[in-house]
Amino acid sequence: MIASITSGKSTAGLIWYLFDTKKAKDHTAPHLVASWDGFAPDPGRAEDFDAAKKLLVADLDLRVKQAGRLGRAPEQHVWHCSVRAAPEDRELTDDEWAEVARRIVHATGIAPEGDPDGCHWVAVRHAPDHIHIAATKVRGDLSGARNWHDYRNADRELVSVEKEYGLRQVARGDRTAAKRPTRAEQEKARRRARGTTAREQLRTTVRTAVAAASTIEEFAHLLSQIDGVLTQVVYFPSGDVRGYKIALKGDTNAQGDPVWFSGSQLAPDLSFPKIRERLDTIESDADQQPNRDRPDPWHQTITMIEIIPHHLDQADDEASQAHLHAFGEVLDALPLLAPRQLRTQLRDAATAFERATRSRIRAEQNQARALRSAARAMLRQPPPKDGAFLAMLLDAAVLVVIAATRWHQLRQHDQQVEAAHQALLHLQVAYDQAAVAPLTALAQGRPPQPVVEQYIHRVRRAVPSQAERVLADPAFDALVTVLSEAEAAGHDPDRLLRQATDQRALDDARHPARVLTWRVQRLSTGQAPSSRDRVARVRSTAKPSSAPSRPAEFTPPQPSAPGRRR
Repeated sequence: MIASITSGKSTAGLIWYLFDTKKAKDHTAPHLVASWDGFAPDPGRAEDFDAAKKLLVADLDLRVKQAGRLGRAPEQHVWHCSVRAAPEDRELTDDEWAEVARRIVHATGIAPEGDPDGCHWVAVRHAPDHIHIAATKVRGDLSGARNWHDYRNADRELVSVEKEYGLRQVARGDRTAAKRPTRAEQEKARRRARGTTAREQLRTTVRTAVAAASTIEEFAHLLSQIDGVLTQVVYFPSGDVRGYKIALKGDTNAQGDPVWFSGSQLAPDLSFPKIRERLDTIESDADQQPNRDRPDPWHQTITMIEIIPHHLDQADDEASQAHLHAFGEVLDALPLLAPRQLRTQLRDAATAFERATRSRIRAEQNQARALRSAARAMLRQPPPKDGAFLAMLLDAAVLVVIAATRWHQLRQHDQQVEAAHQALLHLQVAYDQAAVAPLTALAQGRPPQPVVEQYIHRVRRAVPSQAERVLADPAFDALVTVLSEAEAAGHDPDRLLRQATDQRALDDARHPARVLTWRVQRLSTGQAPSSRDRVARVRSTAKPSSAPSRPAEFTPPQPSAPGRRR
């Protein structure tokens, strides 16, 4: 069950909405299921609807008017809480919903059980799966309602309700999620036949701009260049950026003015100070080594992504959170670089993983500066047309999302676990599609059978426990090709196989030969990092954990659970 709590100024307006069946087509047979004294007028069952509605509003507003005469009535005197069951939950009876309503008003302090001065309230049901609780926030002694931390307390009470009623136990948040679109925003999007609300569309736009920018000035410039978007950047007298707000063209209010959103209204990490904190950690071009000494940015980004699971195994939660944040920016940027047929899945993966990039743990953003700098450089160098680098990156990204799911799960970050789980599904689809062309091209270079037999023996020696799975994998021909090419270039195939298998266990890999192919290819073709790059990695990379990988410890969230395999 999920609760949503708001405040308002008009009791009559809220009651009219709850009992309306003309404009609100989804409202059916609205009626009261509970009230503060059990005798409140019920417009839904009365012969004279209008008269009953006026009586109900008058009863709810009685204390508000009394307090108003004394100058003590709160301006936002209406308290509105909707409680919705999950789609897969059974349909609750009116009596069960009435009990839920009484527990909510008690837990939130609106009307504690046994308190004769509790606020007046009613619970209205106009659909099978939810109720609305309407209350006025004036107590019997004309003091204000004692509903401090009402959302948190309602949420805690609903956890107990779910267990007692045998309902789905919803993943609880830590109040770091992006704000959901309001009902009005959803209705506007529906009327205009848009798949997403303006808030959601702008959130994606800003996240992509952050992922592409290296400085706060570049971020402001990118926003100003986006078609279909209005931006207002506020500057200090010195010329430095002070803040920003953004709106969709054509998205206006009743007065015809654009509906503006500040960054913090889109997501907690999209406020201007948070964006500046991240971008300030990125190395400028002047700070980086000359072009001839720079490693390939795709190779460097993949290397940085591959070590994120090792970061997550360490005890430094602030550094781990920073790397998850930076990895989220890489996902935000990938649709800009990927072929058209992969963009939808990659956008969906980035959108889903966005929730997994934030928690109550404060990210030490400077710890992920190497990954951020490499990712920005990657954006300025399109991937090779054969798609191998993109497939390698997605292969590494799948492992990161699996590790992130486990990291959040160990810290009981329920919403983040579910978000990472959803991102994994989209990434796996994109990865499978991206891998087809480069693997097919590699397989065409398969050496003669006598040479293949030699590599079969090498694989059996290098990975005896996984050898049969590797040999049976359709990608084995591609693996043989990259091993053959690496040996021709002067590399030791046995050493490459050992290095590739030492990076991470293959137990959770859906296609172990495919995994080894990308690892061997990267190990054999990647440029050696420069001295400056080695120093940066020493500073920002924790030592890998010596503990062996234990895939069995990962427990996918319920009810859907594809597991850790990729």
